[in-house]
Amino acid sequence: MDLDALVFDLQDIGTRTWTYVGSMVYAMRAAARRHLPIIVLDRPNPITGMYVDGPMLDMGLSNAEQQTRQRSALPYALYPFPLRHGMTMGELALFYNTVLGINAPLHVVPVANWRRSMWFDQTGLPWVGPSPNIAASASALLYPALVPFEGSKLSVGRGTPDAFQRFGAPWLDAVKTAQVLNDRRLAGVHFVVDSFTPRNPGDNKYGGLHIPGIRIDVTDRDRVQPGHIAAAILWAVGRANRDGLDIVIRTFDERFGSSAAREAILNGADPDAEMERLRPTIDKFLRDTRPFRIYP
Repeated sequence: MDLDALVFDLQDIGTRTWTYVGSMVYAMRAAARRHLPIIVLDRPNPITGMYVDGPMLDMGLSNAEQQTRQRSALPYALYPFPLRHGMTMGELALFYNTVLGINAPLHVVPVANWRRSMWFDQTGLPWVGPSPNIAASASALLYPALVPFEGSKLSVGRGTPDAFQRFGAPWLDAVKTAQVLNDRRLAGVHFVVDSFTPRNPGDNKYGGLHIPGIRIDVTDRDRVQPGHIAAAILWAVGRANRDGLDIVIRTFDERFGSSAAREAILNGADPDAEMERLRPTIDKFLRDTRPFRIYP
């Protein structure tokens, strides 16, 4: 190939399951094999670099390698990382280049004037949805809370203008579930009964059906803990509608991150207690990634 360098410029949304990070890692490996410089044009983390929230991805669920005949690639489950990681694409590139031993000729071009505390709307940049289902920054914030339920019979709002800000299903007792969730007084959010109709949803869930649903309204974005929200929804829906939830275990766990936490919550454990039990792994992650953080 007659190339001088690879340039990588894609928008991450601050969540472990976002596949663009996998694309970057695979591109870095290709660059390393050919001794080709790879330039990562960094972008802001749209949900800030201040907050990190679990669960951590179980090592046994992760795979940072590329596709082989023996094992599928998992760009959405690369490495033991928190569900909300608080890093930028450039910082992730520096981390993976070192920790995975890629050793590509990597050059990160930092974001000018960005600080970890900044939300995307504070940058002055226009929001350009990195996916049709992340049409607004509110969807980016709540995406990590709802993406595990891709591995269930819950709709996460695909096929609506506010995907990943709502969930529902024909069998869901939305009134009871919203009440149970609001009684938990989860930080920064309120649950509102709000039925919806998915139109041509990419996940093929309930297209054209008007289904009972719940909208997640953000009341204080600086207090939102997506992992805690995911755990609470799993607990609440599992209590009332476990058979309807019909979890595909591997799919759910690769996105949620912890098989043990999922099992415990479905068996009645307090979801907040389960998330707090995992906190030491988050603290270790913060220590391990400190050398790769670019921004104050």
